[in-house]
Amino acid sequence: MRRKGSAVSAAPVAAVRARVGISLERPVDLRAELVTFTGLSDAGEHVACVVPGPMVKTPLVRVHSECLTGDVFGSKRCDCGPQLDEALRQVSAEGGAILYLRQEGRGIGLYNKLDTYLLQDSGFDTFEANRQIGRGADERDYRVAAEMLIALGIPRVRLLTNNPDKVNQLRAHGIEVVEILTTGPHVTEENFRYLNAKARLAGHTIHPDRRC
Repeated sequence: MRRKGSAVSAAPVAAVRARVGISLERPVDLRAELVTFTGLSDAGEHVACVVPGPMVKTPLVRVHSECLTGDVFGSKRCDCGPQLDEALRQVSAEGGAILYLRQEGRGIGLYNKLDTYLLQDSGFDTFEANRQIGRGADERDYRVAAEMLIALGIPRVRLLTNNPDKVNQLRAHGIEVVEILTTGPHVTEENFRYLNAKARLAGHTIHPDRRC
């Protein structure tokens, strides 16, 4: 099950390690910085994609969990790739940051996630499939995201998410979420059952009956 941690203190427990300039072409052309960190509470090689923009009091932030199948290969079984593209478009328009967390498969890892695909093909929903292989329905811990934001000097955010657990965890770890902006539903025939399970069982603010 998801690890429980104490709230992040006012002093950063992590620090920026390096900032690397990069040009992005998906889904829009823009210049950004990829930021690495030291002293995070787990061993994942998490990165932040920071896009300069107008000086605003509260930046737009997307905390995105890695999804190799969706983000890289364009799988239609989930909405991860379209959500990442939507976040890049919005952040490119107004500035902000995308935190890319190495928490594949809601924290269970790539191989385990692919194993759960076989169970989903036999009728289990995405959360029960995780449990069937002895893992938690959602093992993601967003403490590391809070640490990254504090190290970046972003203690207040406008958060782009449909996931209420993400909001609650960030707040518990010292981040002030002043506004929640939902992403599009990005529904396909292949991911309808998956999105319906997220809305029905985990309270995600999506409406799979509506296509974008």
